[in-house]
Amino acid sequence: MTPDDIAALFTHADGSYHFARWDRPIVPVVFGVEDQTLSVLKGAIEAVVTLAGHKMAETDAELGANLMVFFFRDWAELPGVPGLEGIVPDLGPLCSRLGAQGATHYRLFRFDENGSIRAAFVFLRIDGGLAVVPAEYLALSEAAQMICLWSDSAFAQRPILTQQDGNVVLNPQIAAVIRAVYDPILPVASKDAAHALRVFGRVSLAQG
Repeated sequence: MTPDDIAALFTHADGSYHFARWDRPIVPVVFGVEDQTLSVLKGAIEAVVTLAGHKMAETDAELGANLMVFFFRDWAELPGVPGLEGIVPDLGPLCSRLGAQGATHYRLFRFDENGSIRAAFVFLRIDGGLAVVPAEYLALSEAAQMICLWSDSAFAQRPILTQQDGNVVLNPQIAAVIRAVYDPILPVASKDAAHALRVFGRVSLAQG
C-alpha cells in the first residue's frame, strides 16, 4: 500500500482527513442475537482487538459498556428500545431516513476530549442481503470496522475480508494498517493527512 492508499482509508466524503482509535479498553454488549451468534461476534471483536494490541474489559467505569451492537429486522423497531433515544440524537427521523434508503447498517461514534473513540454504536438490519451472510463473516467485518474510525468509502476498492487457504480472513493489508495505527508511538487521533505517512512508515517497518 502507498501513503495515498492509506490516506484514502481515513479521508471522508467532504475531503477531510479524520482518524481515531480507541484509547480506553473496549467493553462490548450485543443485543438481538442468540447465544451462538453472540459468542461468534465477541470472539471476532476479541481477535481484532488482539491484532491491534489493544485491550478489552468487563466494564467501563464511566459508561458501563462502550461498544453496543444492535441486530434487528426493521428500523422501525429501534425508536421503541428503552433509553436509545438518549444515546442517538433524533433517533426517530434517523430511522425513518435509513428505512426509506433500505440501509442495512449504521455506525455512530462518540469521542473523548483527546479525540480517541469514547463509544461506538453499531446497528445492523438483518434482512435481505445481510440475512444470508454467514455469522463469522459478518462478525469479523464489523469487528474490524469498529476498531477505528474509517472513511465511509474505505473498503470500496479494497475489501476488508479476503480468502486465505479456503478461509475468510481480514485482508492482510487492512490488518497491517490496524496494527500500525495502534502503535503507541502514533497519536490516538489525527485530522492531519501527514498521519498517513507515519502509518505507512510503521507498516513498511513491520513488513521489513
